[in-house]
Amino acid sequence: MIELGTILTAIVTPFDSAGRVNEESFVALMNHLAANGSDGFVVAGTTGEASTMTAEEQLGLIELAVSERPAGKTIIAGTGTNDTRHSIHLTELATDAGADGILVVTPYYNKPSRLGLRRHYEAVAGASDKPTLLYNIPGRTATNMPADLLEELAQIDGIEGVKQANAEELRLIDGLALYAGDDGTFARTLDMGGAGGILVASHIVGNEMRRMVDEPDRRAEIDASLRDVYETLFMTSSPTATKAALNLLGHDAGGLRLPLVEATEQELAAVRAMLERHGLLLRDGSHPAPGDEARRQSAGRAAAPSLQAPRA
Repeated sequence: MIELGTILTAIVTPFDSAGRVNEESFVALMNHLAANGSDGFVVAGTTGEASTMTAEEQLGLIELAVSERPAGKTIIAGTGTNDTRHSIHLTELATDAGADGILVVTPYYNKPSRLGLRRHYEAVAGASDKPTLLYNIPGRTATNMPADLLEELAQIDGIEGVKQANAEELRLIDGLALYAGDDGTFARTLDMGGAGGILVASHIVGNEMRRMVDEPDRRAEIDASLRDVYETLFMTSSPTATKAALNLLGHDAGGLRLPLVEATEQELAAVRAMLERHGLLLRDGSHPAPGDEARRQSAGRAAAPSLQAPRA
C-alpha cells in the first residue's frame, strides 16, 4: 500500500495584490501546516485554483513545493485536466520535478464513456513512475466513477488510490488506497480502514484532525465538534471561505482569481464567528497566545455542530 500520509492538505495557492502566485506565502503556509497536523500536500488541485493557472505557474508551484517541502512531508501534484495530452504533459513534468504522487481528476465537461475513462487513466498513469490517485467528484465533473469502474481502473499499472468525493459511494475498493474527498467523510473513511483524507479544514483545524487519527476512541466526538468548520468553509465556492479564514488568522493567503471572488461581508462574518467559536480568533480580532491548545480544544468541543447564522 502507498505511504503518502493520512492527512493530506489540499493547499491553497496564495496570490499577491497583483494576482500573481505568492511563493513566499506559499512556503510559509506549507511550513505552518506541516507543524500543525499535515502529513503532505496536494499542490495545484481544485483548492489550489489550478483551473485558473497557466501550465508554467502550475509546474512552478509544484517545483517550489518539492524543493521547499518540510522534512518528512509528501507532495502530490494535481495534473488532471479534460485533455488527456495536456494531463500527460503535466504528469511527466511533475514527476520529473520530484512529486511523490499524482492526483488526476476525472475529465470534466467532456463526459467521457467508461472506455474513454479507462484509456485516459491508462495514458496518464503510464506517464509517471509515481503512484497515481484517481479523483472522483461528479459534482464538478458531471461524470461519476462507480465502484465497479474503480475496481476496473485499479487493475491499471500505477493507479494505487482514489480520492472519493461522492459520499454516497464511499467504500473500500480492492487494490486502491481510499482517501476521503470531503472533510465530512474523513472520520467515516478512517473507521472503514481507509488511508486518510485529502482535506481542506486541515488548513484551520489540522491538530484536531490529527487527533481524529491518533485518538480513535474520541474520533466521533471530535468530528462532531468540527462539523461547523466543514460547513462554514464550504458555504460558498471553495476556497473562498478557506482563504478568508487564513487571512483572518494572519496568513497571507491573498485573494482569488476570477471567476471566483472573495468572501462577501456576510460570508466573512460567518467565517469570523466560526473561528471565534473554536478559540482560534478572539472577538477583538487578535489571536490566542501560542501554546494555548487546551483552551482551543475546549472551545472546539463546545462549538455548535451546525453553521450558525452570522450576526447582522
